[in-house]
Amino acid sequence: MKLPLPLPLPLRWLSALLALYLIAPLLTLFPQLAQADWSTLRQRALWQATEVSFASASLATLLIGLGGIPLGYYLARRSGTASRILGFVMQLPLALPPLVAGVLLLFLLGPYTLLGGWAASVGLPLTDSFAGVVLAEVFVAAPFLIVAARSAFLSIDRDLEHVAATLGHGASARFFKVSLPLAWPTILAGLLLAWLRAIGEFGATVMVAYHPYSLPVFTFVSFGSQGLSAMLPILLPTLLSALVVIAAVGMVRRRHARVASDARAARRIRALADKQSLDRRAAGQAPNPEIELDLQLLHRFRNFELDLRLHTRARRIAILGPSGSGKSLSLRLLAGLETGQGSTVSIDGESIGAQLPEARRIGYVPQNYALFPHLQVAEQLLFAPDAVSELAAYWAQRFDLLPLLERLPAQLSLGQQQRVALARALARPSRLLLLDEPFAALDTPLRTRLRRDLRALQREFEGTTLIVTHDPQDAAELSDEIIVMDAGRVLQHGPAHALFRRPGSVKIANLLGVENVFDARVVESDGVVLSTLGGEALQIETGRTALTVGTHCLVRIPAEAIRVNADAQSGEEAIVEDRVEMPNRVRLVLCRGELRLECVDEDAFSIGSTVYFSIDAAQVEVWQSVPRDELVLASPVAALSAAPRLTAAVAASNTH
Repeated sequence: MKLPLPLPLPLRWLSALLALYLIAPLLTLFPQLAQADWSTLRQRALWQATEVSFASASLATLLIGLGGIPLGYYLARRSGTASRILGFVMQLPLALPPLVAGVLLLFLLGPYTLLGGWAASVGLPLTDSFAGVVLAEVFVAAPFLIVAARSAFLSIDRDLEHVAATLGHGASARFFKVSLPLAWPTILAGLLLAWLRAIGEFGATVMVAYHPYSLPVFTFVSFGSQGLSAMLPILLPTLLSALVVIAAVGMVRRRHARVASDARAARRIRALADKQSLDRRAAGQAPNPEIELDLQLLHRFRNFELDLRLHTRARRIAILGPSGSGKSLSLRLLAGLETGQGSTVSIDGESIGAQLPEARRIGYVPQNYALFPHLQVAEQLLFAPDAVSELAAYWAQRFDLLPLLERLPAQLSLGQQQRVALARALARPSRLLLLDEPFAALDTPLRTRLRRDLRALQREFEGTTLIVTHDPQDAAELSDEIIVMDAGRVLQHGPAHALFRRPGSVKIANLLGVENVFDARVVESDGVVLSTLGGEALQIETGRTALTVGTHCLVRIPAEAIRVNADAQSGEEAIVEDRVEMPNRVRLVLCRGELRLECVDEDAFSIGSTVYFSIDAAQVEVWQSVPRDELVLASPVAALSAAPRLTAAVAASNTH
């Protein structure tokens, strides 16, 4: 059990002082019990006032709930100037003196106003009537619910609604199946507080509807005519109702957001999983081994512009790039969760760019998996309106989820949550599965195991998978084709094996995790020199090459091609800038001027020591670089020379 952290002593004294002040008036109630005039309880007027207050507060709370819950949702989901102004105005009744609120209501509802006069003419007066009491209470109590509802909806992860959309649920279904159930405990607390505020309202009520008496108005009248001795019996209904409601609010806030559910979904999935003949095709998923994906995704937000154009028939695609490059945004545009002016999306010749996300039939798994906190695993798998029970059962069995079907997401490990999210997306037939950083929250051993599981899934899934990642290992293991992005633009696109072997630039090599790639220039028919900002440069001598003198090229020197020793006669001098101990070897970073070379060695050279290195020329690759504005078209980059035979060491600067 976690121990609570103690408050500093001054704060404890201040909190105790305020708590004592708030409790003290209630404590003074007990000495007055002996002096109270209990005959007041026999007054019919008291119970009529109680009836008016309870009935009007309940009706007012109902009206507040009908309008306040959707208004709170609107304010939570809109961030423009209009919604901010509206949110400010909605809270004004909290700041207005009650009598001022009543005066403002008279300007709207009074018998000589347009609305009040019309209502009186049809026999429904809005002042000095039960309707007037209700309207006054709605005005002063509504902000309590609106503020609570807005806060509740703001606290809900938007990915939950987005996933519900990609699973086929429209806006209304998302609200009633996801947003409202999760926000309900806080909304219920807001409704109870609104009811409590309504039953205790005096100022606005006495201005708009002096008659019929509500409890606060009757209390005021009784005090003026009978004095303090008659007050205690009159206060009892209000005090008791306040205590009950406050206790109910406390109980509601302690509850978890949980919708009543049963084990029917789990029983259905288990029954189907027990069938011996269950497979994907029997489950209703028709084979679709290859789709043609043609898209142009355009989006602008402040200073960021995304422009992704892609045409491919690959079944396994990865979008690789650093944080902020537009990878996740691309997935959201493709799924229809964001809108981009001029964006087009086509699958097998069918344009879906104008379709809502619920109509696109695209599976989507966000970074945090977005499991619905209030639903059991079995309910998650069958959440889509067109979920195929047989498919849900197949993937539950395939991912070892059958023992977990009645658990809530909070009772699952991260690896289990990922498998549930995948099974949920696959439980409805789809041609395209989008995975946003599927391993971002996992530790290394779990990432390795789940990569293996995901590769097996890709072999089984009868469609195309598109994975977003910043990890080159994910892209290497889980894709046939890679799109390298940065700052909203595609740097290079091509087959995975070709990009890893010959990236189009040093920057792309860095993003792909390919070490020791340098810009270079051919200086003679049998040699190149690495680009440098200055300082001494070492030339790489090659055999005859098809690259002409002056050609800009790229050079890759594998870490294993670099030999390091302490003999000054064995190569070029360098300083050990860094070293990393690995299980079977040591990784070194050598510094020679501006050049940084990563290599592996078995000797224990220390940081700062002077060493000498040479390069096995047979392992070095040289290919022609491509201008930046041609990189996307030149995918993959082709080698323009035979494998070079390098006879000397390297030099100059690494542009990593």
